Amino acid sequence: MTLTIKHWFIILLAVSVTASCTKVIQLQLADDTGKLVIEGNIVNSVGPQTVKLSRNVAFTNTNTYPAVTGATVTITDNVTGNNYRLLEASPGTYTIIPMVGTVAKTYTLNVLTGGQTYTAASVMPASVTLDSLTSKPSTFDVKKRQVTLHFLDPAGVSNQYRFVMFVNGVQVKSVFATNDDFTDGRYVHYDLRQNDIDVYAGDTVTVEMQCIDKVNYTYWYTLARQQVNGPGGGVTPTNPPNNISPDALGYFSAHTTQSRTIVVK
Repeated sequence: MTLTIKHWFIILLAVSVTASCTKVIQLQLADDTGKLVIEGNIVNSVGPQTVKLSRNVAFTNTNTYPAVTGATVTITDNVTGNNYRLLEASPGTYTIIPMVGTVAKTYTLNVLTGGQTYTAASVMPASVTLDSLTSKPSTFDVKKRQVTLHFLDPAGVSNQYRFVMFVNGVQVKSVFATNDDFTDGRYVHYDLRQNDIDVYAGDTVTVEMQCIDKVNYTYWYTLARQQVNGPGGGVTPTNPPNNISPDALGYFSAHTTQSRTIVVK
């Protein structure tokens, strides 16, 4: 079929109209900045108990949170009523050394900064023994290794766990959190599936096992679901629920801790 001048004119007009309808869409990302970020831990071992304070930054900025200095940070327990004052050891890091967390006590954190008081409470659960770590070839690459931890979950008791993994001294970014809804009273073999640091034979792997309360389990489990290797490949990021009031980011956790180390085979 021979195209006439009229046909060519119609085609050019259609292309021009289509091009004129193209619109650049600017994504309006939330810029909820300046919120207080609390990272507080009370553990059952000798050493500094630490609370870190910072402010969050814009999504588009580098992930460096400015420290919050000059705050008043205290921790009390519900049994003795002792009030512990944490001192600022470095900008934004508040510590106290002569204090060891005790199982079954509820600890309350108070942070006063910028004329606002923030509070959070956490109960320290009983410790569950981490028996051992083992390694095996990865399911998808036999050259790589996967680490598994083993422990006996106490029967008839609600338990929640968080695991922190280090490969050759470097903490992996993956978040590991589980409970005993389906393993109550059973011997547990928990695979640490992570994808940001490859593990090979000869590497040194350390795993810290934390027994945490239900509120902090919800916090860490929500974060785990948001990561790339979370269930279903991750979900839409959001601020996980925590135990801090009024609204702030982060967590305050009173938990037992223990670690095991292996040289991967």
